[in-house]
Amino acid sequence: MSPRTPRNPAGPVPRLTPLVLLVDDFRDAREMYTEYLRARGFNVEEAADGHEALAKARALGPDVILMDLALPGIDGWQVTRQLKRDARTRGITILALTAHAFKGEKERALAAGCDGFIAKPCLPQEIADRLGRALAARDGDRKRRMR
Repeated sequence: MSPRTPRNPAGPVPRLTPLVLLVDDFRDAREMYTEYLRARGFNVEEAADGHEALAKARALGPDVILMDLALPGIDGWQVTRQLKRDARTRGITILALTAHAFKGEKERALAAGCDGFIAKPCLPQEIADRLGRALAARDGDRKRRMR
């Protein structure tokens, strides 16, 4: 049982604070963004490569994944495609967080299944703002579907 999501036989209980899975192979970047996002009230889990990202996404069901696209082993493009094909994880919002800012890369990331694109380098404040907008959009979509 996770401290974020208590078990409930009637179904999942919504988290009080959003869970972000931060996927980046550079430890310094993970530490910097994690510290900032936690200070802004987000729960943050980290993954250093694609295999760890897949495992944690499936086990934790984060609200949002910040996905570096250039990862060792299985890259962020492949991880995103796999998560979006899986019924258990396809609803997770994935924001590409990448230095791949060349022409056409945003479109390529969206075609792979990313729901948004953030070019690095960027300030932690920009990431927190984008996370807030992505969560608000996701919550708005859920409310519209429930009507």
